[in-house]
Amino acid sequence: MGRSDTPHIPETMQAIGFAAPGGPEVLETGTVDTPAPGDHDVLIRVAYAGVNRPDCAQRAGLYPPPPGASPILGLEVAGEVVGIGAEVPAEMLGQRVAALTPGGGYAEYCIAPWQHCLPVPDGMEMITAAALPETLFTVWHNVFERGYARDGERLLVHGGTSGIGTMAIMLAKAFGLEVIVTCGDEEKCAAARSIGADLAINYREADFVEAVRAHTGGAGVNIVLDMVSGDYVPRNLQCLAEDGRHVTIAVLGGAKAELFMPMVMMRRLTLTGSTLRPRSDAFKAALADEIAINAWPLFTNGELAPVMDQTFALADAAAAHARMEAGEHIGKIMLEVAGD
Repeated sequence: MGRSDTPHIPETMQAIGFAAPGGPEVLETGTVDTPAPGDHDVLIRVAYAGVNRPDCAQRAGLYPPPPGASPILGLEVAGEVVGIGAEVPAEMLGQRVAALTPGGGYAEYCIAPWQHCLPVPDGMEMITAAALPETLFTVWHNVFERGYARDGERLLVHGGTSGIGTMAIMLAKAFGLEVIVTCGDEEKCAAARSIGADLAINYREADFVEAVRAHTGGAGVNIVLDMVSGDYVPRNLQCLAEDGRHVTIAVLGGAKAELFMPMVMMRRLTLTGSTLRPRSDAFKAALADEIAINAWPLFTNGELAPVMDQTFALADAAAAHARMEAGEHIGKIMLEVAGD
């Protein structure tokens, strides 16, 4: 269904773009063509969009969009479905949804594969729904699918007050894990504990390897969710129990790590990791189905809620990126597009 079938959709829209890669200041508002959904896509009138680290990396020229994806930033949105493709169930039209998008979220309208959408019930605020998809999909896949998390196990998460970190704390606690996090100051440690972390380590004041060893009586943790990489990896491995799993989802501290492989062998450690954005639509659809059954209800019924930092107007996306890169935020940074 194209724009000609839905005359209330404007031909053009406001979106955030940049002429050349650079710092947050390169982001600017412009007018672009409103996208038309493909056969398996929905067109969403965006209420809110989430801001994530990959957005900053893309803006800096370090994370190009995958082939066919919108060059506009933004990997998660919530809003109303106002257009549908030929292969999309008709009942999707008019639905309130949250969506994991391949790009395009920093705009008034955004397209997403319909199977990557999650329903937003009437009692759930759009801003809450928009704050969930990127971190929820990432944490669910990496902690529970790649990391094989089980109740009663221990999880170590670096960056405990980031969007990923706060989501990891909440989900892991909801499924019966003990959670240890690292943070950069006492305020963030207190915030992590208030969200549910069993132990929050100020990495500027304590060696997290020693702190984990002391807290666990030398037993270590079963899973590390690693966003740092670099020289953290050998230290993370020292934190792992026998048969432990090390899951890398970002390389903020460097792309290379030096490992002592006999430790991996003797303690039967597993090193894995993933990036979500380049994965196939079919994979993301299957992941969305699993999340819809196992995790989404925890948020729609109010048992869990994303930790929110600040909300900026769409036109102030540069300020939102500057806040994220300053590292002072606790929880999700959001962009308000149309509001609820």
